[in-house]
Amino acid sequence: MSTLFRNLTAIDASGERRGAWILVDGDTIAATGVGDPRAPGSAAADLVPHDADTVDVGSHVVTPGFIDLHGHGAGGHAFDDGAADIEAALRVHRQHGTTRSVLSLVANPLPALRGSLETIATLMRSDPLVLGAHLEGPFLSPDNRGAHRPDYLAVPDPATVASLLDVHPGVVRQITVAPELPHALDAIETVVDRGVVAAVGHTQADYETARAAFDRGATLLTHAFNAMPGIHHRAPGPIVAAIDDARVTLELILDTVHVHPSVARVLFEQAPDRVALITDAMAAAGASDGPYRLGSLDVTVREGTALLTEPLSHGVETIAGSTLLLDQALRHAIETLGLPPVDAVTALTRTPARALGLDGHLGLLAPGHAADLVVWDDEWNVQKVWAAGRRVESAPRS
Repeated sequence: MSTLFRNLTAIDASGERRGAWILVDGDTIAATGVGDPRAPGSAAADLVPHDADTVDVGSHVVTPGFIDLHGHGAGGHAFDDGAADIEAALRVHRQHGTTRSVLSLVANPLPALRGSLETIATLMRSDPLVLGAHLEGPFLSPDNRGAHRPDYLAVPDPATVASLLDVHPGVVRQITVAPELPHALDAIETVVDRGVVAAVGHTQADYETARAAFDRGATLLTHAFNAMPGIHHRAPGPIVAAIDDARVTLELILDTVHVHPSVARVLFEQAPDRVALITDAMAAAGASDGPYRLGSLDVTVREGTALLTEPLSHGVETIAGSTLLLDQALRHAIETLGLPPVDAVTALTRTPARALGLDGHLGLLAPGHAADLVVWDDEWNVQKVWAAGRRVESAPRS
C-alpha cells in the first residue's frame, strides 16, 4: 500500500525543502519532490498511485527517524533483561522519534552475555527496527570501567571474542574495546574482519594507542569524553586521536550532564558530520526518579541524573548511563548548542547510519531509503512517528 505525505518541510542531511512531499511504498520511500505531485502537468503525477492514502502534514517539519547506536533501556525496562522488557523499552524510544536501535549490553558473565545475544537474535527476526547488539562490556579498562562490574570484565583474547561473535553471526553490530588491554589491537582487527564495528572506549589509552586502534580498523569512539582521558595540551589522548582521523565517528551524550554544552559545541566544530548523538539511556529514561538496576548494579536517579548507588571506588560518584531520549538530544543541539537544524538532524540520522555502514538504506528522506519518518511541532516535540512505513503508537498524554 502506498502513502503520500504532502505539505511538509523535509529536513535531513541533504538540506531543508519546504513544500515537499514523500511517497512511501510499503516500508520504503519510493519518491520525493517539492510542490503538488498530483497537480495537472506535474512531472511526478505518474509516480503517485490513484489509490494512495494521503497524509497532509500541515507544513510541519518531517525528519528521518533517529538511529541510536548506544542505549541500554527506557521506561523502567533494560535491554539486558528478557524480550518483553526489551520491547517495552523500545516502545518508549520509538515514541520519541528513535526508529532504529542498537541494543547495548553492560559487562556480564560470558554465559549471560551469550544469553542476551540469543534473545536479541530472536527479536531481530521479527523486528527489523532492531539493528543488533552492542557489547559495551566486557573488554574494558578496569581503571575506566564506569558503571560496569570489575569482576565481569575480560581480556579480549581470540577465544573470548570468538565465543561472543559466534553466538549468532550478524547479531553483534559493534563492540567497545579498550585498546591498551592485552590482545586488544589484534581483537579489533578480528572484529572488523567479521563485519562488526569496533569502538574505542572505557579506556586509559593515550593518543598513540588510540591511533593504533584506528589504524587496525576501529571506527567509533564510545561516548566521547566519558570513561577516557580528557584532552591535555601535552597528552591529547583518544578524543583528539578520533578528531584527527576522518574515518572515526564520535558518539556524544548530549544531555548537558555528561558533557558541558560548550565542550560539545567544540566537538561539532572540530569533527563536522562525524558526531553521532546517542542516548546511553538506562531504564529510567522516560520514567521517574528512583531506584533502578543497570546490569547487576544498583542505580539511583535524582533529578534525571543516574548515579551508582554504591560508588565502585574511592567514594567517587559514578554516572550510570543517562535518562536521555533522542528528541531531547535534538532540542539540546538546536536550542542549547545553537546548531542549525540540518546539522542537528544529521547527527541523529545519516551520521549514525554511516557509522554502521547502513547509509545506503537509513538516515535520509530519499528514494530507496527506509520509510522512517518523524513529524515535529514548532517547538521540536514529536507529533507522529512512522517506522518502516508503519505508524508508531503515540505515548499517552499526561
